[in-house]
Amino acid sequence: MRLAVIPARGGSKRIPRKNIKMFCGKPMIAWSIEAALESKCFDQVMVSTDDPEIAEVARQYGASVPFLRPAALSDDFTGTIPVIAHATQWWLDQGKAFTQVCCLYATAPFVRAEDLARGLEVLEATHCDYAFSVTSYAFPIQRAIRITSVNRIEMFEPANFNQRSQDLEEAFHDAGQFYWGTACAWLQGKMIFSQQSAPVILARHRVQDIDTAEDWVRAEWMFKAMQSTDQ
Repeated sequence: MRLAVIPARGGSKRIPRKNIKMFCGKPMIAWSIEAALESKCFDQVMVSTDDPEIAEVARQYGASVPFLRPAALSDDFTGTIPVIAHATQWWLDQGKAFTQVCCLYATAPFVRAEDLARGLEVLEATHCDYAFSVTSYAFPIQRAIRITSVNRIEMFEPANFNQRSQDLEEAFHDAGQFYWGTACAWLQGKMIFSQQSAPVILARHRVQDIDTAEDWVRAEWMFKAMQSTDQ
């Protein structure tokens, strides 16, 4: 059996109530719930939250909220792995042993059902602990620069100054959408960024962190543009 867990605590600081703030006509979390349901990958789609209002919105869009997350797992310092492990263990205690569990972020409106299905295929085909969404950097990270304390420029890797961009290795980063994993990997707290994880590559234009008000505006522009062109 397969479980989708959407973590959505109520204490967002930079964008208050971010998980249920309206985004292009729906509460932000609704986009993740609907993608999970549409994918047909899951026997259970649930939201892990400490907030009754978020729980109610989640139920309105078809997710289950079988418990309110304990305060010890709802502060600013709790990572993703303990939250997913807690939900997985809760179901195990109820007599439901899920074999594969997907963490799907509540603030990932660009996520698509077909990508969730592709992530499951990658997890099963590679026999890895995890398979998660990644995307490429738009600029070679080997030629990155920093601004010093005296407002001057220096390269992180000066040896690459004369290297052509096309000769440098392509680099990728976490796309922040979903993380498929075996139930055992979550329960054992295994690292996600490791050689036991496989990539699910997304196009750069379908990835956007939403941590600030500026991010939010940009994400809505991108989302509407993609809807109009069906990209």
